[in-house]
Amino acid sequence: MSIKKQFIKTKPVCKVTFSVEAKESNTASVVGDFNNWNPSEGELSKLKNGTFKGVFDIPKDASYEFKYVIDGAFINEPESDSFKWNEFAGAENGVLEV
Repeated sequence: MSIKKQFIKTKPVCKVTFSVEAKESNTASVVGDFNNWNPSEGELSKLKNGTFKGVFDIPKDASYEFKYVIDGAFINEPESDSFKWNEFAGAENGVLEV
């Protein structure tokens, strides 16, 4: 799993690439505050090597809670910038700082 950030000088967004290895899985999405926790807005594409990957323009100068949804299971990104307890989820969410 990994996150790569590319800041765009001419736009108020950061291009964020989310990658998660899930060879045995059929679907993967990234959900969070930046897409209203909507799996269809955060769909990741499966590559031939079994990694799911997607690039999203995320408004910068903010922090967002997020998780992966892999075949319906919510998974944290171990490389998150930090983690935050979420009362609604009853668990920690990863935090993305952009």
